Amino acid sequence: MESIYDIQGIMELLAHRYPFLLIDRIIEVVPGDKITALKNVTINEPFFQGHFPGKPIMPGVLIIEAMAQAGGILAHLTGSVEQRNRLIYFMAMDKVRFRKPVLPGDQIIFEAKMIKFRSKAAKMSGAATVDNQLVAEAELMASFELMASFGERK
Repeated sequence: MESIYDIQGIMELLAHRYPFLLIDRIIEVVPGDKITALKNVTINEPFFQGHFPGKPIMPGVLIIEAMAQAGGILAHLTGSVEQRNRLIYFMAMDKVRFRKPVLPGDQIIFEAKMIKFRSKAAKMSGAATVDNQLVAEAELMASFELMASFGERK
C-alpha cells in the first residue's frame, strides 16, 4: 500500500510517541471527509506481556485509541491554521462495539469519517478492520485546546 504519511510524517502531526503512538501509516486522507490508516500489530508490543500471557490479544481500548489517533490527524488536517496550532484531545466515544479479537501478526486498517466539524470540536465515525472483517467501531469526539506549558490549561 502506498503511504501518504509514513511514521515520520505522523509524528509531525501527533504529539504521541512510543509506546503510545499506535498508527504506522496514513494511506489516504481527504481533509474534511475521511482518513485511512494502518497499524501492524506485532508480538513485540509492550501490552502483550500482560494481555494475556499465553493468549495475546490487543486491548480493545488501544484499538479505539489508535482509531482516535487517525481521527485526530483527520481533524488536524481539516482545521484552520489557528486550529492546527492547538492540541487535539480525545473527548468522548459512543456506540463502541468490539467484533473480533486482534492478534499479533494482524494488520489493522482504520477508517474515520467526519460527521461534524466545529471551531472547538470534531465528531467522527470510525471502523477498524482486519482482513476486511470488522473488528471494532465507534463514534469519536475530539476537542481543540490551546497549547500551554505542561500541566497548565488555557
